[in-house]
This record gives sequence, C-alpha cells and structure tokens, in this order.
Amino acid sequence: MTRVILVDPCCPAGYTLASLGRDPLGGTESTVLRVVGALADSCAFTLYQAGRGQAEQDRMVRYLPLPHLADVRLDDCDALIVINAWKVAIKLRKRLPQRRIILWLHNYPGRHNRKMGPALAAAGIEVVCVSRAHAMRLTGFLSTTCAALPDIGYIHNPIADDLQPDATPVDRNRLLFASAPHKGLRQVYESFARLRQAMPELVLEVADPGYQRWDTGRVPDGVRVLGTLRHPDLVDRMRGALCLFYPQTEFAETFGLVIAEANAVGTPALVHAGLGANDEVVSSGGQCMDCGDVEAVAGRIRKWREIRPEVRGREQFRLSIVRQSWDRRLSCAHHDDKEWPKPTTASRQEGDAHVA
Repeated sequence: MTRVILVDPCCPAGYTLASLGRDPLGGTESTVLRVVGALADSCAFTLYQAGRGQAEQDRMVRYLPLPHLADVRLDDCDALIVINAWKVAIKLRKRLPQRRIILWLHNYPGRHNRKMGPALAAAGIEVVCVSRAHAMRLTGFLSTTCAALPDIGYIHNPIADDLQPDATPVDRNRLLFASAPHKGLRQVYESFARLRQAMPELVLEVADPGYQRWDTGRVPDGVRVLGTLRHPDLVDRMRGALCLFYPQTEFAETFGLVIAEANAVGTPALVHAGLGANDEVVSSGGQCMDCGDVEAVAGRIRKWREIRPEVRGREQFRLSIVRQSWDRRLSCAHHDDKEWPKPTTASRQEGDAHVA
C-alpha cells in the first residue's frame, strides 16, 4: 500500500471518517474525508490536523495533532499531501527531499502569494486544483512571476455516488442558500429583498456551515436562518427547495460542492455566469446567468416556479470516478502522467484579472 501523509494546517478542529454525515463540516473537510475513505484500500493514510488536540485512530486512518508532524522521518511515508498551505509544503520538502509532495489547493491565492510559483517549481511540488477553472486561474496568476511553472492539474471534488433525485415534494416558494456567509450572502440578501417585493410569498432558507462569521447586513423579511445542518439534513432541504439561490457576483468558487450536490438530487442552482467554476459545475444550461440583472433573476425564478427544470449531476464528479483520478495521481511514477488533466495555458492578463 502507498503510505500517504495528509497535512491540514488550517482546519479549526479535528475531523475523522466518522464525522461524515454526523458532524457539520465545510466543503474542504468533507472532500478530504470522502477521498481518504475511497482510497483506504490502496493507501495507508495518516492525517495531521491543526485543530486536533489528541491522537485518534480508526480501522483505516491515523489522526494526529499538527505539531506531531515534526516527528516525521523519510521512511515514514511514500507521499505527502498538503492542503492549501504552500509554505508548509516547502518546509516539508527541505526535510524530506526524496519524497513526493502534492499541494492540494482548495482556494485562490492572493497577491501576497506571488512567490509560491517559483518556490513550488524549484521544490518539485505538484499542485492539484479542484476544477479546470481553478487550475486555469492559478496558472494565469503564477505566470506573472514564474517562467517555469510547477506541475499544475486538477481533480474535481467528489459527490456521493448515490446522490440522486427522489420523490420529495418541491415547495416552489422556498429558495435555499447553503454556503458560508462570506460567499456573497450580503448580495444574496439584497437580491432576495428585491425579489420578494414582487413575490412576497417567497422564503429564503440559509444554511451556514458555521466556520466563519461575516457581516451580511440586515436580514430581509422572509429569511429563515437554519444554522448549521448535518449533511443528510442539508440534502433534504436541497431536495424540497425550488432552487439553490446563489445570485452573487463577487465570490468565485474553486469548485462549488453544494452546487454539484444540488444538481445531483435534481435541484437547479441559480448562479452567476463566468464566475469561478460555476459554468463547469452546473449540469445544464439555464442555471448560469447575469445575476447582476435583478429583473432577469426575477424572471428566471418566475419561470422556474411554473416549470422547474430537470437537472442531474455530472457523472465525472461522482466519488467512484474521482477516486480513479486520485489513484492514478498517487500511483504514477513520473510527473508526465498522460491521464493528468491540465488547464490550457492562461494569459498573464487573465491571471491578473482574477487575482483575489
């Protein structure tokens, strides 16, 4: 078995495979656990987590507090995966010069991270993004300061194989926002308040993963704050909603797990066209639009209330498919893996225009 050390230097609390479906989790933590669980028959994982207080172990994975990473030696692993923190990956390269290191990126680096491109390339660290759009934007950003780019590719975040539409009745007056508040909730509230002036029977439910506080302004009439839900409960709210209501133009998702999950259970998502990975993740046309046009948003909601579009999740996001991509990535002996999906080269202008 391939021995893999996975390092999460940013998580606020420890999490285990048992947390899936039981505890409220952010998209990154959920993705990590799904991938680890899917690969457990071919990889022996040890997870080092920033928010963990004590060691734990289940039948497949060891979980250790992040400070224990200082004890890792060359013979302890075959590969290391570091989540988001490129400087941690560079430090590990200095200690473990003969081990494979992958930076699994779930966010967009800001301008203060311009040195990461040359540093990752010099250290021979691979970068796994979570969508083609994410990889293209990173490539454009790093191209502004890096002549020789690191190896950049992407593997989509996974959704469960068994997420399918069912016979849940749809409340055509109920909309759902299911993301952290910093992901455009203030703008969503403004859009909903205007929408409700024309359709006062509308209700907006807001499910918050609970890992970040954010000033979202006044909460409009008709909003029901659900707080933090377990994943099965969130899926139930998705199934019965008219749509995932996400008409914001400011926060670019690197993937958009809730969008993919909503489509998988038959719920359309109203999202801004051309923003982040929105166009890549939604499963059919008509879900992406100019969300800065309030009248167009209102018209789309009216249309969907009359005839809700039939949508399905993209099969390439299924865990069984994503697992194969990770299997190939972790098992390939060289960096020139022909199965490794890479973005087309982005221009310097494109990279600069999208820097967070």
